[in-house]
Amino acid sequence: MQTIDLRRDTITIPTAEMKDEAFKAPLGDSVYGEDPKQRDLEKVAAEKLGKEAAIFVPSGTQGNLVALLTHTERGNEIIVEENAHIRTSETGGASCVGGLMIKTVYGEDGAPAPEGVEDAIRKNDIHYPRTALICLESTHYRYGGIVPPLDQFKKIQNIAVQHKIPVHLDGARIFNSSIYLGVDVKKIARYADSVMVSLSKGLGAPVGSVLCGTSEFIEKAKRHRKMLGGGMRQTGWLCACGIIALSDNNINNLKADHENAKLLAQGLSDIPGFTLNLERVHTNFVLAQLHHSKYNAFSLLEILKIKRILATQADEATLRFVTSREIEHNDIVAVIDTIRAIL
Repeated sequence: MQTIDLRRDTITIPTAEMKDEAFKAPLGDSVYGEDPKQRDLEKVAAEKLGKEAAIFVPSGTQGNLVALLTHTERGNEIIVEENAHIRTSETGGASCVGGLMIKTVYGEDGAPAPEGVEDAIRKNDIHYPRTALICLESTHYRYGGIVPPLDQFKKIQNIAVQHKIPVHLDGARIFNSSIYLGVDVKKIARYADSVMVSLSKGLGAPVGSVLCGTSEFIEKAKRHRKMLGGGMRQTGWLCACGIIALSDNNINNLKADHENAKLLAQGLSDIPGFTLNLERVHTNFVLAQLHHSKYNAFSLLEILKIKRILATQADEATLRFVTSREIEHNDIVAVIDTIRAIL
């Protein structure tokens, strides 16, 4: 029996087409701007997101940090939703590297509440740090891959424009959001001045993310990318995979991940002991609360591991499952049947 890995969608393996294109790709020094596939990828990404320009970076974490450094100065403050990935899961880079203060605003639907954002913006007073950036996230990682409503993004953008503050979107899984909402990805990206998109999660590229924005912003961002060690050399093999990752056919494959997540959520909800909010299963994440007399999240995951099923413990009572192209319909059925038999 093969392992069914539902820990994260970062387990995806490049497709045969990606591998074939990678090893045919011409190579050049990307720091000099001479790698043709990196130039092609950056052009494709910018056009796809409706932005003027883009840069290829090794990871989403670096892409977000480059954006923060480019938009701000040391001693500034940024506003984020309180459980934003930038604050909780990027090793404190904003403060450690960027010298930034972080102001958090709660958002039940994954976006910081617009009225909270308005209140969080600092007055022009020498005693306060300057509010330099507002950060959004879609899909929202900590809340189980939910997609914040675009009307919230629009309200926040209006506030940002009024106060002349830029907006950055952590759009690691923005194409999952576009599929859930049934809109072109540009209609999500339009509410931010800069957007980071991961290529190595559900889209299946082996490495990398892209950061998109205005041409002026991207030129400034290149210096910060270099400072953080992201000035790679012959990137053509990676970028050839990234171009395929951003193809329409590849993006449309994310629909199957969403369908598998819904199937898993429904199956778990039918097992006594599990509690799920099916309305919050928007994309490829499933958060399931376990309340059982014999098992908690940790002990159940240990038994599942023996049975070659992998998932993640979100907290003492919550299990997190993430579907990806490596997971098929039959795998989901097997997981449901196995958990039902255990409980």
